[in-house]
Amino acid sequence: MSDIGFLTARLRRGNMSAVEKLCQISWSFVMWLCVIATFGFAMLYSAAYGNWDPWALPQMVRFVVGLGLLIAIALIDIRIIMRYAYAFYFVILVLLAVVDIRGVIGGGAQRWIDLGVINLQPSEMMKAAIVLALARYFQGISLDDIGNPLALLAPLLMVLAPFVLVLLQPDLGTAGVIVMGATVMFFLAGVRVWKFVTIGVASIAAIPIAWSFLREYQQNRVLTFLNPERDSLGAGYHILQSKIALGSGGLFGKGFMQGTQSHLNFLPERQTDFIFTMLAEELGLVGALTLLSLYVIVMIYGFAIAFRARHQFGRLVAAGITSTLFFYFFINMAMVMGLIPVVGVPLPLISYGGTALLNLMLCAGLMMNVWVHRDVQIAQRGGFSDL
Repeated sequence: MSDIGFLTARLRRGNMSAVEKLCQISWSFVMWLCVIATFGFAMLYSAAYGNWDPWALPQMVRFVVGLGLLIAIALIDIRIIMRYAYAFYFVILVLLAVVDIRGVIGGGAQRWIDLGVINLQPSEMMKAAIVLALARYFQGISLDDIGNPLALLAPLLMVLAPFVLVLLQPDLGTAGVIVMGATVMFFLAGVRVWKFVTIGVASIAAIPIAWSFLREYQQNRVLTFLNPERDSLGAGYHILQSKIALGSGGLFGKGFMQGTQSHLNFLPERQTDFIFTMLAEELGLVGALTLLSLYVIVMIYGFAIAFRARHQFGRLVAAGITSTLFFYFFINMAMVMGLIPVVGVPLPLISYGGTALLNLMLCAGLMMNVWVHRDVQIAQRGGFSDL
């Protein structure tokens, strides 16, 4: 047997050594992540008026730790990840419940658990957990089973439970990302389009009822989105300043660290939710499109990994995570441009935040794990078996 044939056989059996798995990692994919993160470090440095503290340096340290996490996850046998996918999901679900009871309050929301070294935000981790759990479930059922509405009851409950818990924090943006990511998973698994249309129509019909359950500040965000000038010094202040900063950047921007809206404190949350606005003001349309192009490159890698995987679990994990990444940057960019209401969704690898960065590197590690184990043979197992 040739060396290539021997390696292919080992890939399919999944018994590669750690060194062989390291060689299988797509280091070009890791490089693009580093390039995007470098944009983030530069913007956080600028946001602190040319200082590494309090944002840029901690973010760099977390990213290096995240790279180690990425590599470690990529080396784990993908069958082990699939085996414990439900366990990971239920642990994060329990942590979400704990947040509602004993969570740390910040910015008027109760979303974090104080672990000493870091404030963990379980809702961010749930974005990866729900992808793993749904991929594990759909790996074990056939297309005929998916056509049975009863077979979809369990995964729907898996989505509904974290959605409700995250809404209670309250965090409408993260809850929306979880649902949208799960919707993509259902579609990729083979759920018929008419079922999505039915749920969509029912959701639209329920908007008047859902409106009454929104908190006052959430209702104000929607009303401000429809008419920012209605309260230009109150609820509409953030989005109006964001639009001013975006427009003032022009084609090439005002220059690195020369943004007036951000450095004169007109732009709120410039290190987190509105960091893309600061980037566009300082680097202009060219800088904004460059960052967007980098995200597109990462997405191309993600979908290529999904298409290359020989097993349903890997395909769903890679495609689900890639779709979640898209919702991350799409919602953040659309939010700061006034295309959708303001919600708390960070810009991937750019916004400051410990749990968000940790979750993104976890997701990137899972994508690399699928790539490394793309040829591993995984037997089909039923639904919630082997728990």
